[in-house]
Amino acid sequence: RHTTQSVSLPRSAFGCLAYLTHVGSPACSTQAKPVPAPSIHPSMGTMEEKPALGLGSLVSSLRVVYKSGRTKDLSWRRSQLNGLIRLLTEKEEEIFDALHDDLGKHRTESFRDEVGVVVKSIKHTLQNLEKWAAPEKAPTPLVSFPATALVLPEPLGVVLIFSCWNLPLGLALEPLSGALAAGNAVVLKPSELAPATAAFLAANIPRYLDAEAVKVVLGAAEIGQELMEHRWDKVLFTGGARVGRIIMTKAAKYLTPVALELGSKCPCIVDWLDSKRDSQVAVNRIIGAKWSTCAGQACIAIDYILVEEQFAPILIELLKSTLERLFTKPEDMARILNERQFNRLCGLLEDHKVSRSIVHGGDVDPKTLSIEPTILLNPPLDSDVMTEEIFGPLLPIITVKKIEDSIEFVSSRPKPLAIYAFTTSEALKQRIVRETSSGSVTFNDAIVQYGLESIPFGGVGQSGFGQYHGKYSFEMFSHKKAVFRRSFLLEFMFRYPPWNDDSKLALLRHVFRYDYVSLFLALLGLRR
Repeated sequence: RHTTQSVSLPRSAFGCLAYLTHVGSPACSTQAKPVPAPSIHPSMGTMEEKPALGLGSLVSSLRVVYKSGRTKDLSWRRSQLNGLIRLLTEKEEEIFDALHDDLGKHRTESFRDEVGVVVKSIKHTLQNLEKWAAPEKAPTPLVSFPATALVLPEPLGVVLIFSCWNLPLGLALEPLSGALAAGNAVVLKPSELAPATAAFLAANIPRYLDAEAVKVVLGAAEIGQELMEHRWDKVLFTGGARVGRIIMTKAAKYLTPVALELGSKCPCIVDWLDSKRDSQVAVNRIIGAKWSTCAGQACIAIDYILVEEQFAPILIELLKSTLERLFTKPEDMARILNERQFNRLCGLLEDHKVSRSIVHGGDVDPKTLSIEPTILLNPPLDSDVMTEEIFGPLLPIITVKKIEDSIEFVSSRPKPLAIYAFTTSEALKQRIVRETSSGSVTFNDAIVQYGLESIPFGGVGQSGFGQYHGKYSFEMFSHKKAVFRRSFLLEFMFRYPPWNDDSKLALLRHVFRYDYVSLFLALLGLRR
C-alpha cells in the first residue's frame, strides 16, 4: 500500500464544480432547520486540508508518472483494480457509515447500489482485461499484400473524473476503475455535497492505490473550475446540464474530449397487465426504481408514469398498499441530501395546482430532511414537477386514452437517459424501441440495467453522451490506435502522377471495387 497523501485544496482558495445539478430556486414555506454536519472520522481526513501541491504542479506530476510508462503495464493495472476491491471489502463498514452520514442510506441499500455492484464490475474487468487490451487484427485489401493491420487500445494519458453526490462512492469508483484498467493516470474530484464519502475517498484511495498516479482533490465549486483551466486527455462529468455546459466550454480551450453523464426525466410506461401477479411484480419494481434508490435522487430513477385512464386507479391502489408494506421504518428510505434540495422539492409541491393532484403522501419533515413517498395524479404538464427533473420521492402519474399515446408523449420531449415500460405486448415493445430515442430502454424492470457490465450506460442528446460500464468503461478511457504495416515487395505506380491518360483511373476503379481479377488482367494488358 502507498502512504502518499491525497491532494485537498481549501474552499476559500478555489473550491470543485459543485454538483449543483438538481438544485433549483423554489423554497418551501416551512423553514427547514439546518441538519448537523456529517460526522467524519478523523482517519478520513477533512474537507479543509491544506494542499501538498498546487493544481498545476499536481497535473504536471501526473504527466511525469504517465510518461514513465508504468501505468501502461498490465500488471500495474491489475494491481490498481485489486486495490480497489480490497478498499471496498476491507473498508465496507466505514463506507456504510459515510453513506449514512451523507444521505441516510441503509447499509443494505449502500451495498446493493454502490459497494456490491462496483466490486462485481471490477472483478468482471479483471477477468477480461488482457483480452480487452490485446491488439485486434483488422483485414487488409489484397492489393496491399503483404500487409497487416491492427487496432491497438492505448491509454489516453491523464484524465479527470467529476463524480456526484447521489451515488458518491459508486459513481466515483466505477469510472475510476475503467480509467485505471485502460492505463491512465487519474484525478478524481468527489462531490463536496457528500462530504463524508469524499473525505473517505481522499483518505483511503492513496492507501490502496498508486498515490503518485491517482490523486483525489477535495473542495467546493471553484476547485472544479480551476481544475478545468488545465489540460486533460479526457474529462468525465456526472451531473446536470447547467454545469455540463460549463465543463464543455472550459474544455474547448484545449479541445479536451468530454463525456457527460447528465440527468433527465425518465418515463415509465405501464400497460394494462391482466395478471394480478404481474401487476404486483411491476409495482414492486417501480417502487424499487423510484423510492428505494436514494429516495428517488438518481439520474436513472423513474421520473413519471404514463398509464391508461382505466388502469390508473388500480395502479395507484397497488402502489399505496405496497409502499405501506415495504417502507415500514423511516430508515428504509434515504433522506434528502440537504436543506436546499429539500426546499426545492417542497417548492414543487407548493404550486396549488400540483398540491391538488396529490393522491398519496405529501408529508415533509424539515428536521430530518425527509419527504414521504408522494404520488401525484395528472399534475399540470406545464408545472415545474413535469418540466424539471424531479430528483426526489415525488411520482407524477399522467393518464392517456390508450397506451400507444405514451409513445408520442415521450418522443415529443427531450431524449431521456432511460425509458422503462411494463408490458406483455411485443408490438408495443417494438414501437417503443423503434419510435423513441433514449440512453437505454428496459422492459418489465427499472434501474437494473445500470448493474449490467455487458451493456453500455450513458445518455443521448440532452441526457449526455459517452458510455461506460464493463468494456465500455475501458474503451471510454482508451484510444484505438490504428497500426498498419506493409512491405516493400510490391509497388503499383498507377497510384502516382503523372495522370497522362485514363488508364490509371481505370486501374484505380478496379482497386476501389476490389475487382482484383480485372486489375490483374489490366496490368497484363488484357481485357476481361
